[in-house]
Amino acid sequence: MLNQLKETIRDKYLDFGFTDEQRKAVLIVFAAFIALAFLFFTLAQGRGSEPVEAVIPEIITPTIPAIAEVLIVDVSGRVRKPGVYSLDKGSRAIDAINLAGGALPGVNLSDINLAHILFDGEQIIVGAPRVTYSSGSRSAPKAKAPTVASPLSLNSATLAQLDTLPGIGPVMANRIFAYRKLNGPFTLIDDLKKVSGIGDATFAEISKLVRI
Repeated sequence: MLNQLKETIRDKYLDFGFTDEQRKAVLIVFAAFIALAFLFFTLAQGRGSEPVEAVIPEIITPTIPAIAEVLIVDVSGRVRKPGVYSLDKGSRAIDAINLAGGALPGVNLSDINLAHILFDGEQIIVGAPRVTYSSGSRSAPKAKAPTVASPLSLNSATLAQLDTLPGIGPVMANRIFAYRKLNGPFTLIDDLKKVSGIGDATFAEISKLVRI
C-alpha cells in the first residue's frame, strides 16, 4: 500500500516538472508526515484504552468538641470563700471545699464525707452548728417513727424526729437541720437531695415518709 502511494505521488508530481532530487524531497516529507500521523493515532488509541480512575471527593466531617458536664454546687458555712461553684462531673466534696478556699482554722470536717461524689444543685455546709439532744433523757419524749399515713414535716421536725427516718442518723439529721436553718423552710421534698450525703437510694427510702 505504501509503495502504491509512492507511485501515485511520483506520477502526480512528474506532471509538474519536478527534478529527481525534488521528487525525493517531497516523498521524504510526505512519508515523514504519514509516519507522524500514524504515531499520533497509535498513541491516541493507547490512551483511550486506559481505564479512567474515578476521583472520589474527600468528605471532611467537622469535629464537634466534647462538652464536659458541669455541676453547680453551693459551698456555705465556715469556708474562706463561700459561694456557688462549677465543677466537672465526678468531682468530690473535697474538691468543692478546696475551690471555696478550704475550711477556716479549727473547723472539724469529720461530719462531711469528703470522698462523696457531688451532684448538681448540692449544698455543702461546712462547720454547721451541731444541735444535740439526749434520747435517753427521762423528760424527753421518744420520737415516733413516721409512716406513709402519718409523714414527718420537714420544716417543723426536730433532730430527734429526723433521726427516726430510715437511713438518717444523728449526722445526717444535723445536716438537714442546718440546711433548713441556712436556706429557710423546704419548698419541695426534692430539695432533700441538695443536702450533702442524701443520695438517690436514701431519698427514695424517705421521700414517702416526709411532707412539706
